Amino acid sequence: MTVAYCHTLCLKAALSIVTKKILGLDPGLASLGFGVICTESDNLELLDFGIIQTPAKTDIGKRLQIIYEDLHQVLNTHQPDVVAIEKLFFYRMGNTILVAQARGVVLLVLAQHQLPIIEYTPAQIKLALTGYGAADKVAVQEAVARELCLDCLPRPDDAADALAVALTAWFQR
Repeated sequence: MTVAYCHTLCLKAALSIVTKKILGLDPGLASLGFGVICTESDNLELLDFGIIQTPAKTDIGKRLQIIYEDLHQVLNTHQPDVVAIEKLFFYRMGNTILVAQARGVVLLVLAQHQLPIIEYTPAQIKLALTGYGAADKVAVQEAVARELCLDCLPRPDDAADALAVALTAWFQR
């Protein structure tokens, strides 16, 4: 058995738990979105969502430390069974480097908690939620609100994106 095949089996086993908590993450330096859902068979419940925000005019090291500490707190509070995270999307070089640094801290924290990680591209998330891999942000947010029976679109955008990632993991189970 190859390592990749074993890794896939471990992730499938983590997703096949009857009741599980899925944490979705939308990595960013200024704002890291998170969303926690609980699934039981075909039932879905929204537990929490929000952002980890870092001050813009703060040293990069301090901003990464905030992400590190606050993500530990989110994980300790919700104790997810699996984490779904958006893959890094290269669109602007300057911003991508900062997001990559934040994403590295996120992956470190997840490894410290020994959590299984599933990664999805933005197109995979859009396709899973809307049926169209190039859907716009509003269409994805509307799908999130519909799936979670929300009265309004979840805000802020980064938290809505994190919920979309978590829902994608649930749909792909």
